[in-house]
Amino acid sequence: MNEKQVHKFVNRYLDATECSILEKSPVHFTVKLSPVADRELTNRPYYWSFVDRVGAEPETMTFLFVTDKNRYDAIEEEKSRKARAPLPDPEEAAQDAAANAALGRSLGFLHGSLAAPARVPREDLYFGARRLDQLFDAAKAKGSFVYLFQEPEKRSIDPFSSTPYTAWLGVNIRVEFACDRKREEIHCYGVSLATGQCVEQFHDRLLTRKLTPRLPANIHVTKNGITYNKALGIVEQTLERRLRGYDYGWAEDASARLREELERIGSYYEPLIQNAPEENKPQIEEQYAQRQAEIRWQYEPRVTASAINCGIFHLEGID
Repeated sequence: MNEKQVHKFVNRYLDATECSILEKSPVHFTVKLSPVADRELTNRPYYWSFVDRVGAEPETMTFLFVTDKNRYDAIEEEKSRKARAPLPDPEEAAQDAAANAALGRSLGFLHGSLAAPARVPREDLYFGARRLDQLFDAAKAKGSFVYLFQEPEKRSIDPFSSTPYTAWLGVNIRVEFACDRKREEIHCYGVSLATGQCVEQFHDRLLTRKLTPRLPANIHVTKNGITYNKALGIVEQTLERRLRGYDYGWAEDASARLREELERIGSYYEPLIQNAPEENKPQIEEQYAQRQAEIRWQYEPRVTASAINCGIFHLEGID
C-alpha cells in the first residue's frame, strides 16, 4: 500500500466519520476528530464515560496525520527556511521597543498572543503503522455490513413514474486451504432476494454502478421472494459445489507428511515412556500428547470458509 493509497483511505475515513478537516494537502491532514472517530482512535474510555454520564459537550482531539513523511518534512523544511529572516536593525528594534512601552503605559499590558497555540500530536501513517492499523480495524468493524441503493443513471421526466429495484444479498467469502502450507481465495456472491438467482463475481457488477446510502426518488423496491437465511443457504450450496470440483492432491500429500511426522515423534516418545520410571510417565505422556496435537494442527489438511463482509444492494431492474 503506497502513500497515495494511504492518503485516499484516510480521506475516506475522515469523511465517513464526519471529522472536521482543518487543513489538508496531498501529504497530510490536520483534523479535529468527530466524537465517533475520537472514541475509536484515542483510547480515552474514562473521559467518554464521564461525558456520557453527565451529558457534557465533548471536546475531541486534534491530530496531524502525515501520509507521506518524506515529502511533508521536505515541505516543512522549505517553509522554515523561507521564514528565517535576517536580524532586525538595532536602531529599529530600539524604536519598536520604545513604542511598545508607550502603548503599554497607555493601554495596560498587551500579550503578543491571547492564547498559546495548543500542541497538535503528529501521527505518521504508513502501511504497518499502529495508528493506520486502528483506522483499518475501525473501518472493518463499521463496514462489515452495508445497505445501499443504486443511483439512477438518468432522472425520469415524469414525476409519477417509478423504477423497480431488486434487493440483492452480496457476500464476500474467504476460503482458506491450510496444512503446513496455506492458500486463500476470495469469492464474491450475489443472491437476488426476489428470485433466488445466484451470480458469482458480484463485486464486479457493483463496480459498474454508483451506489448511495440514500433512497433515490421515483423508485420502488420489489417484494422479496426469499428470506435472508434462504439466500445465505444458496450461497453456501453454490460455494460447496464449486469446492467439490477442486483437486485435493495437496491434502493427500499433507496427510502423508502428517503420518511421517507422527511416526517420527512416536519413535522417540514411545520407547521413552516404556523405559521411564512410573512417577515420570504421566509427565512424558502429557508432553507426547501435546506434541501430537501440535503436529496435527500444523500438518492436518483443512478447508475453512468465512464471511469477510456482506450487504443488501438495491439494484435497478427485476432479476
